[in-house]
Amino acid sequence: MAPSADAVCREIAAYIGQQLGLPVEVVDGVPWPERERLLDAGEIDLCWICGLPYVEKADEGRAIELCVAPVMQASRYRNLPIYFSDVVVRSGSGYASFDELRGASWAYNEPRSHSGFNVVCCYLAEQGETLHYFSRVVEAGAHQASLRMILSGAVSAAAIDSTVLDAEVRRFPGLAGSFSVIHTFGPSPAPPWVLSKRLPSALRQKVRLCLASMSQHAAGAAVLEDWGIAELRPVDDSAYDAIRATARKAEGVAFVRPQASPARAKTG
Repeated sequence: MAPSADAVCREIAAYIGQQLGLPVEVVDGVPWPERERLLDAGEIDLCWICGLPYVEKADEGRAIELCVAPVMQASRYRNLPIYFSDVVVRSGSGYASFDELRGASWAYNEPRSHSGFNVVCCYLAEQGETLHYFSRVVEAGAHQASLRMILSGAVSAAAIDSTVLDAEVRRFPGLAGSFSVIHTFGPSPAPPWVLSKRLPSALRQKVRLCLASMSQHAAGAAVLEDWGIAELRPVDDSAYDAIRATARKAEGVAFVRPQASPARAKTG
């Protein structure tokens, strides 16, 4: 998940430890690729992960299983474990639709992100386009970094995880008037929490029940509130078939990278 989610992850981990009477160590001081390596190695037992790497791991037969996924509070999420990918531009940029971004500069968080990269490549493929649609494509490293690049004028646009965008506006209310959403992809199945199958089955079930019941307890509900989560709901693998389908369409586009070139600025 986005680095801005680290704080709520720490709170959720502390809640699990208190409820189950277990020592819980939070691994949040290393980059995401290292955390992923630790998950694959069985050294991380519970992880909040993007849906795209989840389906890759599940289809490879990795020793993980689905636990829960967040149901967000805002009405656009319709009381379902879903989220969106919002295409964001700086206010006053003059861009009013995705079609107008041809030849513009584009940022994405990282290439194994569903909301920041996968859905965009899928859409381009459906239109018979590649990443050459943009004049310049930049890997920002995180959704928040993509947003800051847009606001600074370093790039024209990016697709941002809607829950991250919501969280950024909650943290920094002044951001609300500084950007516009000109297109939305989704909904997509929400990023899930996954459990390592190396944990005993009985303990996995206790963790799942603990997370799924958080919203029913005052202390747990207060933790979820920090990220705008209404509840953590159990999910099954079939819910992520939509991400599999998107990834299949996106595959060819994702590996066709445009040459770096100056962005064509647009004002309005």
